[in-house]
Amino acid sequence: MTRKLESLFDFAPSAAVEDESATQPAEDFRTQLQTLDDNIDKIDSALPGVRGLEANDEEMDGLADLAKSSYNDLMDLGMQVDSRFASEIFSVASNMLGHAITAKTAKMDKKLKMIDLQLKKMRLDQQQAMIDAKAADAGTGEGMQTAQGMVLSRNDLLDRLLGKDQKDKKE
Repeated sequence: MTRKLESLFDFAPSAAVEDESATQPAEDFRTQLQTLDDNIDKIDSALPGVRGLEANDEEMDGLADLAKSSYNDLMDLGMQVDSRFASEIFSVASNMLGHAITAKTAKMDKKLKMIDLQLKKMRLDQQQAMIDAKAADAGTGEGMQTAQGMVLSRNDLLDRLLGKDQKDKKE
């Protein structure tokens, strides 16, 4: 950058680039992650455990069975009464069957949500394990090596690019 652009946009001089600034965000991220992890543990310990999930399954099964038996009884009754009264009985029977289906669907939805939550928890645990492994590798120095870079001005970069193109044309 030129000095005019640096002064116009109020940038720091380009020669004042420090290597410590690259490691600072990683350390800040680690401390923030540890703080968040501690807060999550506090919340988990404060919330009471969820109990009675199996009782809800039994209740839903019981309601579904009761609705199915009521449906069967009403269908039998509808077949035995006069046709002008049978339509109302069949309507109530279909409502009972709808309630049975709703109870079974609610039970299945609850199970699917529990499975989804378990999968999300496993995914988060795996990500945390990967972060911990990367942090351990970075601490031992066995991590992935990075490339060395150069700071070039725009003109130097253009000269290199154009010089390379000119060399290719000469050959």
